[in-house]
Amino acid sequence: MENENLNENVELHEEEVRDENGIKIADDVVAVIAGVAVSEVPGVYSMAGGFAGGITEVLSGKKNMSKGIKVEVGDKETKIDVNIIVEYGTRIPDVAFEIQNRVKKAVETMTGLKVIEVNVHVQGVNTETEGVVGTNNQD
Repeated sequence: MENENLNENVELHEEEVRDENGIKIADDVVAVIAGVAVSEVPGVYSMAGGFAGGITEVLSGKKNMSKGIKVEVGDKETKIDVNIIVEYGTRIPDVAFEIQNRVKKAVETMTGLKVIEVNVHVQGVNTETEGVVGTNNQD
């Protein structure tokens, strides 16, 4: 059932790469693979997409797994930019390093493309705290 939903979310576009076996991999497919890998990293609050990405999610009712991901696919290699919002209190260099490792491993394993860059751009920090009831307010 999950595979059906994933297939619905990924639409192939004309920007595709053809390897020596005739296999085509669209930029959007690489972006979704990277997005899933990023969403599994502890300390990532959300992906930082643009205004258009947020509108698409609202109108379609589906989570956009490629939100905040920019991919440049060459013949046998790819560059990936990831835009995230981190949770307050997490160590940003550790989160960024983990994102780079997971994205590289996932994309290379699933597509066979060599990942030459994974650039992590921290766009913000989520400071909302859930479950905190008041402070020491004594009136």
